[in-house]
Amino acid sequence: IIAIFVGISLVNKEIERRTIYTIMARPISRTFFIMGKYLGLALTLFVNMAIMWAVFLLTLWLYHVPIHTSLFQAVALIFVEALVVTAVALFFSTFTSTTLSAIFTLGLYVIGHLTADLRSMVANHESGPIKSLVELLYYVCPNLDMLNIKGQAAVGIAAAPEYVLMASLYGLVYAGFLLTGACLVFQQRDF
Repeated sequence: IIAIFVGISLVNKEIERRTIYTIMARPISRTFFIMGKYLGLALTLFVNMAIMWAVFLLTLWLYHVPIHTSLFQAVALIFVEALVVTAVALFFSTFTSTTLSAIFTLGLYVIGHLTADLRSMVANHESGPIKSLVELLYYVCPNLDMLNIKGQAAVGIAAAPEYVLMASLYGLVYAGFLLTGACLVFQQRDF
């Protein structure tokens, strides 16, 4: 929620308050501006998650609950998911209003968790256009379900380290593409 609602207002707030003119008048590149906004929010999310993780571990320790490596894997992938969602929000905030950015980001978040299920549902469907649309959504939208191993972690089943590495790499590359797109779009904006 923090990634979505803070991310969608990062650029729009600067434009609406007209502080973007002051920032762009300085010798700072637009790419540096976008990356600074992204990294600042990523650091904020990291600190927030670290505090929540410490409290969670303390709670488990106080109640004598065993701490499995699967919990560490799940938290790492949750952070990667937050980075992807932040990149999505920042991408949309570079060219749309705050309201549209929120709608698009929330929509992609939901679709990102459902694409694998939708794909399996229409696998045996007769209609070609519906099947093609779902295939397109599957490959274009982020597969956030790949980053979700909370169910496994809750019962102490660790994912293969290769899976965690590949899922993390997928999320980071996807976020990188979105950030590249955000920088390219922001370069074209006229202030």
